[in-house]
Amino acid sequence: MTIFKEILDEEYLTVSEAKELLSDIESERALAEDREMRYELARAIEHVNRFAELSAEDSRALVEDLEGFEKIDDETAHKIADLLPRNRDELRAVFAQQRYSLSGDELDEILNAVAKYA
Repeated sequence: MTIFKEILDEEYLTVSEAKELLSDIESERALAEDREMRYELARAIEHVNRFAELSAEDSRALVEDLEGFEKIDDETAHKIADLLPRNRDELRAVFAQQRYSLSGDELDEILNAVAKYA
């Protein structure tokens, strides 16, 4: 177990971007004969392979489109890009913890942006 004293940098990633990074690590480990993958790494790779629906480029483009909306912050944009909500109820669930609510028109605009990539 690694113990960290302080966080130097922090960056949000979509599941698709994490899949791309983990596939690079997996291929490096496959080339090294004596390097076995730890349980946590194997589970992380299994998870991203199961849940990543978009390519890393498409998910990054979707996040950039979503960040253009006034009420969507970086974290929420990544969450929407991971979940790819298909209707208003699914999208409202993403905003359930926020102190504000979105109008029907705002929800529809966000769903239209998601539909371009899904």
